[in-house]
Amino acid sequence: MSDTLQRLEATIAARRSADPAASYVAKLHSRGLAKIAQKLGEEGVETVIAALAGDRQELVGEAADLLFHLLILLGAKAVPLSEVLAELDRREGTSGIAEKASRKTD
Repeated sequence: MSDTLQRLEATIAARRSADPAASYVAKLHSRGLAKIAQKLGEEGVETVIAALAGDRQELVGEAADLLFHLLILLGAKAVPLSEVLAELDRREGTSGIAEKASRKTD
């Protein structure tokens, strides 16, 4: 599989401290975690809308935007992509129903 997401994660990390006037990532970071989370939510909604009403290319574009903004949020919270991928690896081969049932509830 491609290392695209790892390269993107590195690019986002490098741009986080750039001039907000010159970098979208830096601008988003300068606006704080709530704005980053809001933007991720907006991209999630746009992805759902594209899946239901858009064409294939629109869905591809919105899915790319969603992944991009997820990586920005993960970086802001100092959660490396490798940790998320490790969690997916841990869940591999487990029924989604069984995995969800095994989660601790509050």
